[in-house]
Amino acid sequence: MIDQTRIRNFAIVAHIDHGKSTLADRLLEMTGTIQKRDMMEQILDSNPIERERGITIKLAPVCMHFAHQGKTYTLNLIDTQGHVDFSYEVSRSLAACEGVILVVDATQGVQAQTLAHMQLIVNKNLTVIPVINKIDLPTANVSQTRQELIDTFHFAAEDILEISAKTGAHVEKVLEAIVKRIPCPTGNPLNPLKALIFSSKFDAHRGVIVYTRIIDGAIDIHKIRRQIAHNTTPIKFFATNTAFLPLEVGCFAPEMKVVDQLTAGEVGYIATGLKEVLLARVGDTIVENGSETAPLPGYREPKAMVYVSLFPTDNDAFNEFREALEKLHLSDSSFTYQPISSPALGKGYQCGFLGLLHAEVVKERLENEYSLDLIASAPTVEYEITKTDGSELTIHSTQNYPEPTTIREVREPFMLVTIYTPSGSIGPVMQLCQEKRAESGDLEYVANQAKLTYVIPLSEMIRDFFDRLKSITSGYASLDYEFYEYRPTDAVKLDIYINKTPAEAFSQIIVRQNVQSEANRMVDKLKDLIPRHQFQIPIQALIGGKIIARSDVKSFRKDVTAKLYGGDQTRKDKLLEAQKKGKKKMRRVGMVEIPKEVFLNVFKQT
Repeated sequence: MIDQTRIRNFAIVAHIDHGKSTLADRLLEMTGTIQKRDMMEQILDSNPIERERGITIKLAPVCMHFAHQGKTYTLNLIDTQGHVDFSYEVSRSLAACEGVILVVDATQGVQAQTLAHMQLIVNKNLTVIPVINKIDLPTANVSQTRQELIDTFHFAAEDILEISAKTGAHVEKVLEAIVKRIPCPTGNPLNPLKALIFSSKFDAHRGVIVYTRIIDGAIDIHKIRRQIAHNTTPIKFFATNTAFLPLEVGCFAPEMKVVDQLTAGEVGYIATGLKEVLLARVGDTIVENGSETAPLPGYREPKAMVYVSLFPTDNDAFNEFREALEKLHLSDSSFTYQPISSPALGKGYQCGFLGLLHAEVVKERLENEYSLDLIASAPTVEYEITKTDGSELTIHSTQNYPEPTTIREVREPFMLVTIYTPSGSIGPVMQLCQEKRAESGDLEYVANQAKLTYVIPLSEMIRDFFDRLKSITSGYASLDYEFYEYRPTDAVKLDIYINKTPAEAFSQIIVRQNVQSEANRMVDKLKDLIPRHQFQIPIQALIGGKIIARSDVKSFRKDVTAKLYGGDQTRKDKLLEAQKKGKKKMRRVGMVEIPKEVFLNVFKQT
């Protein structure tokens, strides 16, 4: 059994590009967890999309061993995701830690995301080790950054470490500070089992594998095998009440390494043998089957916030698309999917995601890992509708939107949004929030940063809000949000018809005050994006059958008289008249071919 006093559980948090992944690489290298010949940059970010975007999507815990003053310590680094879409998962990861390394770039100082991280850390009463990184750069301003940390967070000057994660300078002081400052776990290995799930994955041979921090008690594989012999199921997930027989337990080194037991204070994994990832939910508690142990606080049911319909460009690839979704869902149970059908796009799936980035990542993984070519509809949110007959309806897409005459009230989700931004960007940020129908604005200053609090409709946030926020603040703003409440709204369904045929993929549910401008934008953009055919293509925007905007894609004019080499004018007139009749027929029955790029670009704001 490992001595609990020699265990340290911690996370590294930082503003983007402040050196979090580089510091993790140096810690792994200096503790000998990974040999130098096997090292590569951002080793914990194994997914190609993580490397491309520079963010952490799927956390990767790792166990390191560090010798200090004649004793060997077990250091468990629990990685955290870096985007607001995964804020719940971040909170569960931090719940598995006793301390945090806060990394700040010496060339940039305290930034918005640093403030947002500290707000979460303070709420959990975690020990913080402040670290100034990139001191080797010629543009580094270490003294100013140090003073910002002191003034903003009231750190003691002697507690702030100065390092270069890239060169490895003074990184050993970080390891020493982890041992000296971060408290050891306090759980009792003799108490009934209580373990926190902070992540999970699926393995074809071992089933669902949960990443867990043992809070109390222990999981002994030898004891479990004895229970298997007596046909008992020793442990279970509290929220789903699912009992199971673990196949193996282990730690991360950083690859999975089988051990005999995990005891209170340790971080590791449990191979459950279960085939449903949905049974093992992030934030749930593992307890002994049949015990009266109370679950750990903080768990909440996963809930999709953004819905996007995905269709294969080739309808013959639908079966491959279905199989790819099923396989991907095994490794990421946080998105939902159900089949839908569109007259224009054929068969597809409506998928629910934690946020817009989550949707983009899943779509990219489907295309990259399973060689699919997909079309995505406009993102929507969940609306609650009360009909005139008193019945309640919840919808996620325009296809399910009822007739306007049958609607009594529409309610949309509002989010409580916190924005940290440099003081010089307050004006543009406030203007952006007003454009997005923000309510209840609040402003306070923290050091050289401003903290703005608003209540904003989620339907407005999923329409380029984050991109524009980053643009007007030169990338320095930080955004955090959580569900606030449903509020009544005057929303309508905007239908788009192409060649007098409904194009469901372009339809939207939109607030009435913005519907005219959005209708004009849509028809103008589609006119520019849809290629010309041999017949004129009308593009119409309608509300309840009434046309409110229209544009036309002009037809090609084939020169049918080119083959003539003289003769009477009536010969040309006959050919032109025949062409005119043919175009009328084509306009009536002609099918419009819409390239994939149109679906990708039409919802981008210009």
